[in-house]
Amino acid sequence: MTPDSVMELGQRALQITVMLSAPILLSALAIGLLVAMFQAATQINEMTLSFVPKLLVTVLVLSVAGPWMLRLIITFTRETFLKIPEMVG
Repeated sequence: MTPDSVMELGQRALQITVMLSAPILLSALAIGLLVAMFQAATQINEMTLSFVPKLLVTVLVLSVAGPWMLRLIITFTRETFLKIPEMVG
């Protein structure tokens, strides 16, 4: 296994990680920002008011994007396993 192949595998793994986490993190960020603006406007400082919408949106995003995420990670894993003989030899 050459240093170039290790770097390529690591770079691909980081790209997959970013692609898998981006939908969840960006949706939670957007909802958190909206709830924070609502709390600032109404002066309601309740912790569960920010937690529950984020939780619901995260579940919604996982249910919508879940099949795509699963296909992405399965494809990456399959490609990595198929490249093992080429990496070793």
